[in-house]
Amino acid sequence: MAVTWLPGPVPTGRRERLDDAPTGERARDFDVGSALSGFRHGPRDPTTQLTRVGRGATGAGRFVRATFTPDGPGTIEIAWTADRPIDATAWGPGRAWLLDRVEAMSGHDDPAAPELERCGHPVVATAAREHRTMRFGASHDLYHELLPNIIEQRITAREAVRQWRTLCLELGDLAPGPVEGLRLPPAPHVLVHTPSWWFHPRGIERKRAQTLIEVARHASKMWAWAEAGPDVVAEKLRLIRGVGVWTVGSVLSPALGDADAVPVGDYHIKNTVSWGLVGEPRGTDERMLQLLQPFAGQRGRVIRLLGAAGFAAPKFGPRQRILPMARW
Repeated sequence: MAVTWLPGPVPTGRRERLDDAPTGERARDFDVGSALSGFRHGPRDPTTQLTRVGRGATGAGRFVRATFTPDGPGTIEIAWTADRPIDATAWGPGRAWLLDRVEAMSGHDDPAAPELERCGHPVVATAAREHRTMRFGASHDLYHELLPNIIEQRITAREAVRQWRTLCLELGDLAPGPVEGLRLPPAPHVLVHTPSWWFHPRGIERKRAQTLIEVARHASKMWAWAEAGPDVVAEKLRLIRGVGVWTVGSVLSPALGDADAVPVGDYHIKNTVSWGLVGEPRGTDERMLQLLQPFAGQRGRVIRLLGAAGFAAPKFGPRQRILPMARW
C-alpha cells in the first residue's frame, strides 16, 4: 500500500502518522531501524539518537535527529513499532521539509534487491535472505552527511566519534524542540569563520579542517545537488578540495540511499569483501571492485550484507597503538 505524509507545513510539535490503514493492510516488510542506523555516528552522536528493540520488520524504536534544511534548522523524531504506523514529530523552521522526507529516511523508498537472494554466489544469497528486511535510508542532506565522514578520513573510528562529538558540542547550537542535550551540527557560517588552527587541539589537523571549511562554503548549493542522481552528486562533490573518492563513496549511501556506492580507499572494506566473497584474508581496492562487478547496481548493498552476516577479515599481529592528533 502506498503511504504518504499530510501535505504542507505543520505546527511545531504536531505529530503526523504515516498512514491510518488497518493493521492487516499496512504490514511493514522492512526494518526501519536498519535504514535509520546509517545516519548516526557513534552511540553518543550529539546530533542523532537511535534506540532499537529487536531487528527486522517486527522491531521497534525511536530516532531523533537535529539538522539543517533549506528552510532553517529542524529536529525530527521518528517512532515505529511492529503493529503501528510510523509516527513522526518535527520542530523548528525546517519541520515541514523534514516531515516530507520521513519515508525516504526510514527506508520506505528503497526497493531492495530480491534478486540477490537468487544470485549465484552462496554467501551473498544467504546473507540477502537472512537480512531481506534491511533497507537504505536517504536524508537528502549532503552537508550533514559530509561533516562526520570528513572527520573519519584516515583516523580510527574511536577518534572520529570523539572528534565529531567535540565539534558539535563546541560549535553547534542547541536543537529546536524539547529533546534535552540534542545539538545541531556546526552551521556553515560558523565553520567558514573558524580558523584552521582552532581544530588542532581537538585532534583535527589542518588538511581535514580545511576540507570542513570548504564544504561549509558550498553548503547552500548542496540542496539542489541532492535532487540530482548519484553520478551528478559525485561529480559535484569531487570538485570540493579535500573531498575524494572515499568520502564520496561513504556519503552517497546515507544522503541519497545509493545502494551501489563503494568507499574506495577504505582500510577494512576491501578485506571484508575479499574474505567474504572468495576467502582471501587481504584484498586491494582493485580486487574489491573486480569481485563486486557482478553485483553492479547493488555493490554497496552487498558490502553491507557481508557486514550484517558477520564477515570480517582475520587480523594478524598485535593491535597498533594510535596516538591522538591532539597529543602530537
